[in-house]
Amino acid sequence: MGILNITPDSFSDGGLYANTDLALTQAKRLITDGADLVDVGAESTKPGANAISPTEEWERMSEFWQGVVDSDLLDISHFSLDTRNPSTAEQFLKLGGKIINDVSGFQDPEMIVLAAEYQATCVVNHFPGKSVGEVHEQKISSISQVTEDLLARAKQMIGQGVDRNKIILDPGIGFGKTPELNWALLAFAAQTPEFEVLIGHSKKRFLGEDRFGKEVNLAAAKRAIETGAAYLRVHEPAWYR
Repeated sequence: MGILNITPDSFSDGGLYANTDLALTQAKRLITDGADLVDVGAESTKPGANAISPTEEWERMSEFWQGVVDSDLLDISHFSLDTRNPSTAEQFLKLGGKIINDVSGFQDPEMIVLAAEYQATCVVNHFPGKSVGEVHEQKISSISQVTEDLLARAKQMIGQGVDRNKIILDPGIGFGKTPELNWALLAFAAQTPEFEVLIGHSKKRFLGEDRFGKEVNLAAAKRAIETGAAYLRVHEPAWYR
């Protein structure tokens, strides 16, 4: 899963793809470089990031999605939407989108209703708090807590009509965890063999001073794959060929 941030402030590529034409070009490059999916977001969730309204979020990406729909080279089924706002998710689903990556872990009941109604695939992130600021103040150190929280959310979603086979668990590396737990979560798939798992390790702080380099990212990916991860969410898909 290649990462495409249509934001001015994301930690790795903020501001690079705010222009629609540049964003569409980057989407094509990510796919050419080996991404099976492209995950598109318009709100940064890095430490210290400012929250934006659902209206502003959609304004940042609406032209991009129309460009995808109108393109002969892109298919919206090859994209996922990174959002925690039901109104943004609904507009994407109405355009034909199929995958919602909710960084807040489907805490909003309306997101679950939408996922069930549109039979969407759901990436459920472990997000220990109600806001980005609250989450990044936490220092969770227990892999059991992450596992229990995600399984409880999956159970709730299944009970409300979401297809069990369309739930992908993401342990939320970098979201309110200690560095030691972030390293341990690379192997999270071994904790939940009944669900597919996505690992989002790419260029995050726990990787250390060389976090923007290829070798440390590949080493983290190798650990995730060897322990059963089905998806990797990365900035540089060409590295993982």
